[in-house]
Amino acid sequence: MTDLVLEHLRAIRADIRSTHERLDSLTLRVSSLEHNVASLHGEMAAMRGDMAHMSARIDHVDRRLDRIEQRLELVDAPV
Repeated sequence: MTDLVLEHLRAIRADIRSTHERLDSLTLRVSSLEHNVASLHGEMAAMRGDMAHMSARIDHVDRRLDRIEQRLELVDAPV
C-alpha cells in the first residue's frame, strides 16, 4: 500500500514538474510576443510621423504649383 502511494506521489511530482516547465516556456514566449508588439507600436508611430511629414511636403508643393500656374496664367485667377 505504501509503495502504491509513493508511486502516485512520484507521478504527481513528475506531472507538476512538467507543468512548470511548460509554464516557463509559455512565459518566455508571451514575453517575446509582448516585446514584438511594443516594437511594432514604435514602428507604427514612426510611420505615422513620416506620413504626416510627407503630407505637409505635398501640401507645400501643391501651394507652390498653384502659384506657378497663376503666374504663368495657366489657370483662371481665384475668385
